Amino acid sequence: MKQLRLVIIEDEPATARNLAFMLQSIDESVQIMAILTGVDDSVNWFLLNNNNYDLIFMDIRLADGLSFDIFKRVSLSKPVIFVTAYNNYAIQAFKNNGIDYILKPFDQQEVEQALNKFKNLLGSALSDAGAINLSQLMEQLNEASKSYKKSFLVHFRDKLIPVETAKIAWFYTANELVYAQTDDARQYVIDFTMEQLEKQLDPAAFFRANRQFIINRKQITEVDFYFNGRLSVKIKPVPPENIIISKARVPEFKVWMNN
Repeated sequence: MKQLRLVIIEDEPATARNLAFMLQSIDESVQIMAILTGVDDSVNWFLLNNNNYDLIFMDIRLADGLSFDIFKRVSLSKPVIFVTAYNNYAIQAFKNNGIDYILKPFDQQEVEQALNKFKNLLGSALSDAGAINLSQLMEQLNEASKSYKKSFLVHFRDKLIPVETAKIAWFYTANELVYAQTDDARQYVIDFTMEQLEKQLDPAAFFRANRQFIINRKQITEVDFYFNGRLSVKIKPVPPENIIISKARVPEFKVWMNN
């Protein structure tokens, strides 16, 4: 049986041990090549072992910096599954060899799904010699990432009609319902939660502004400074209340708007 060589980058020893145990329980071919705890020791290990692994499970906030700093100091040639307690690095993660993004606390099912995703993407990306063809793997990943929801089937006057996702200006939740407002000012009830929508919408086009709003970049007309380091987003059509970006989410919002 061909071994699946994994590297874990995690600065919490108990979490690293738990992840390693789960991975080896899921697949007996898993070999843990290294458990690294920070940016510096990761860079040093990869400089010596840059081809001696198949996949990385990587935390984002490490004791000596963000794991994205590793990519600035050494060229990593293999895919990464990010494992983190923070949900605001997804866009940056997928720009750094990321093929999946697991939020802590995680369970074995989530880890197994991520590992299976890697294996499925691997498929034909194996060369005749058994080595990973990374460019082909990333091409497959890019194709998979295009499978975001293109339209929603909604109820309208006793009918079901399709509404193109690109024409939705914002999603809004109130009174346990989720509404989609289109760019021509029509509003529909959507049979999804905001959390489900986040997973189905293209993160390059839509942003979870706060608990009540997911907004479409193309419909933003202006961004104003607000109290206490927050931002106020103006969007069309005008929503039922102000869209406020919290101080904690402002950096991620700026990165999103600048991409």
